[in-house]
Amino acid sequence: MLGEYRITGRRTSDIAASVEAGVASGELPPGSPLPPMRELAGVLGVNPNTVAAAYRTLRERGVIETAGRRGSRVRSRPSSTPRDALRMVLPAGVRDVAQGNPDVSLLPALDGALAAAARRHGRTPTLYGADPVAPDLARIARADFDADAVPPGPVAVTSGALDAIERVLAAHLRPGDAVAVEDPGWGAVLDLVPALGMRLLPVAVDDDGPRVDAAARALAAGARALVVTSRAQNPTGAAVSGERAAELRELLARYPGVLLIEDDHGHGIVDLPLHPLGGVTRHWAVIRSTAKAYGPDLRLAVLTGDEVTLDRVRGRQRLGPGWVSRLLQYAVVELWTAHAVDRAAVARAYAERRDALVEALWERGVRAHGRSGLNVWVPVADETVVVARLLAAGWGVAPGAAFRVEAGPGVRLTVSGLDVAEVPALADAVVAAVRPGVPGGRND
Repeated sequence: MLGEYRITGRRTSDIAASVEAGVASGELPPGSPLPPMRELAGVLGVNPNTVAAAYRTLRERGVIETAGRRGSRVRSRPSSTPRDALRMVLPAGVRDVAQGNPDVSLLPALDGALAAAARRHGRTPTLYGADPVAPDLARIARADFDADAVPPGPVAVTSGALDAIERVLAAHLRPGDAVAVEDPGWGAVLDLVPALGMRLLPVAVDDDGPRVDAAARALAAGARALVVTSRAQNPTGAAVSGERAAELRELLARYPGVLLIEDDHGHGIVDLPLHPLGGVTRHWAVIRSTAKAYGPDLRLAVLTGDEVTLDRVRGRQRLGPGWVSRLLQYAVVELWTAHAVDRAAVARAYAERRDALVEALWERGVRAHGRSGLNVWVPVADETVVVARLLAAGWGVAPGAAFRVEAGPGVRLTVSGLDVAEVPALADAVVAAVRPGVPGGRND
């Protein structure tokens, strides 16, 4: 079953380490089936419970997955190989529209805010036992949530949106639980869920957010949590519309025990209104990161939610990092109070580039999606071929495999570094890559 690779060990930790070593070396490639527990226990001369515990450890670490009677196998992408580690190295001279980063020219300078934060810290140093959230940060964040009709709740601060999602999931779910996640969706979440030992249930997405029928199937199949991107969904640019929000709220009302996590990915960079879903289920959280509007290196996100969820998140945080640096919190307060980012202007800048590209592609007969945010998603028949053709034409795009589970193939184009004058050339290159030699280049 395992070819030449031999699993060794007599203790749970040793057996698990042996499998991980095989995965790391490539001797147990993705998809490799593992022996049935009793069979391996007989080979190793140990109790089957020892092997069962080792397999459970490997599942919780995101190394293997178990599919009932079909047994266990190495995950198609073990947690040791996250999707963002599979990025292409682009040759010199290739125009990069793959990375998903914000436009640096639209980010505020941080020197003044950091200097002000340092002066404030000098006057009142942060010591052990202080409130983990700076009171003025919590006040401003809560007022911002209130303005968008997010239900009342306390505020916590984490090291970015993904940190928040992980902490909220861990506050309520356990290994083996199912999590409904957008497909295509943020690759980091698609890796995080199985890395926590949880099961992914993909939910199809259209321009208005998660499709209600797909979400209903996932919830009926036993999903204990649903993760939704409110605006600027990565990679499709979807934004939850008012009508879709009403439909999803009606659906969630039938599943009050489901944990709802909303990632407002477009906060600060889009001008579409937020249509929050939180408050329908007993446990929920809404997350806003500073990354896209103020800079990824700030590593700060604010979240609110129900009392129980936020209490668990903050309690567990105290046992780990304790708190997110008050220096960073003070710097964000400075940026917010100084209105360092003109949100409307930033939203217009991204929308101008994104809309121009989507329109140019549709005019050329190529279907494309990009309702909000930094990215445009183009469904294709064979993403490997399209990526290669675009690379040869001087354009580096992100392959859809980094963002999907069951969704059809596609490519993601990030517009943040794109000049509107470049749009026609990029659109022509996409058409040639999608359907070479076919007038109009239709991809539908």
